[in-house]
Amino acid sequence: MRPAGLAQPIFAGIVAGVTGFASSFALLIAGLRNVGATDDEAASGLLVLCVVPGLVTVVLSAVYRIPISIVWSTPAAALLLASEGSADFRSAVGAFLLCGVLLVITGLWPWLARTVTRIPKPIASAMLAGILFPICLAPVTASVQEPLLALPIVLTWLALVRLAPRFAVPAAVVVTVIVVVLSSSAVDLSGARGFPVLAPVVPGLDPAIVFGLGIPIYLVTMAGQNVPGFAVLRTFGFEHPPARAIFVATGAGGLVAAPFGGAGLNLAAMTAAMAAGPDAHPDREKRWVAAVSAGGSLAVLGLLSGAATVLVAASPPILITAVAGLALLGALVAAVTAALEEPAHRLVAIVTFLVAVSGLSIAGIGSAFWALLVGGLVMLWFLPWPRRSTSATT
Repeated sequence: MRPAGLAQPIFAGIVAGVTGFASSFALLIAGLRNVGATDDEAASGLLVLCVVPGLVTVVLSAVYRIPISIVWSTPAAALLLASEGSADFRSAVGAFLLCGVLLVITGLWPWLARTVTRIPKPIASAMLAGILFPICLAPVTASVQEPLLALPIVLTWLALVRLAPRFAVPAAVVVTVIVVVLSSSAVDLSGARGFPVLAPVVPGLDPAIVFGLGIPIYLVTMAGQNVPGFAVLRTFGFEHPPARAIFVATGAGGLVAAPFGGAGLNLAAMTAAMAAGPDAHPDREKRWVAAVSAGGSLAVLGLLSGAATVLVAASPPILITAVAGLALLGALVAAVTAALEEPAHRLVAIVTFLVAVSGLSIAGIGSAFWALLVGGLVMLWFLPWPRRSTSATT
């Protein structure tokens, strides 16, 4: 490949990496802090969730010569933010480890991969929609509670959604930074470390948190990111992505990242399209370079994790959630559309959605788990009852 042929995919990869980081870093930090992480632990989590998936992306894409983009789990971050606040971050780290183990097992045990990816679409999508819904309400709430702060962000996003959709969320993040810095004397980025330091956490073993958080993180990661991620690759002509290698690599990467606050790795969807599509390069055989560039860019952006965490900590929580809500509106639309696609299962989807959005917690286990359980039971109840066969005797 001639050097001149590298410019387009390298630039496309840089754009993908920056877009992915800017679109959801605030959501990730807010989610980690919601389950008990300190600012240092949240910065450490953001750092490892830039470096580890970035390196996994580079290795997988270079080895298989296809654009395999690995990122942190945005649905998992949304689940953390939507879950009932907890001060036991150690047990949350235990949940992150459980998710990594389950992903490795998924790669090594094909039956589990087939089973998880066959969770009925109305149930999986409705659960994800229920998790996203309260977060996506935040732009409306923030516009009422903090209009001078929130409206410039929302209007910037709205204008660019029409004019330049790819840059709408990054631009909203930039406006958020400007608004927070101008409106608050509490923002002091001088306190952020130039090079973020890893903050190891000894995992806790509270079963209600480990299983009640870990299993839903695994399921929303599979349903909300991995399944769409494979669909994106196939859409752009990469018919046989190495699924087992991807699951094992993301699970192993999650196990490395979890003790430092990392909440989960998975295939990218939006940024995968940016690296796998024709905008990355007209020649499909050269698009893997864009994924390598995106992975390298994401790893480098991890150096901003300290400053990003200070900024999020100094911002009004509703403002950070509002930016996250704007970033997740597309995912909410996709989840609702998929959940209600089949008329026969719309009641099941609505029941699942209502349980997920309720925020209920039973025995310390959050609503995402119960939404899957209740949705599955309701779907079974509405299955046609078996009829006893009758003989044709007269």
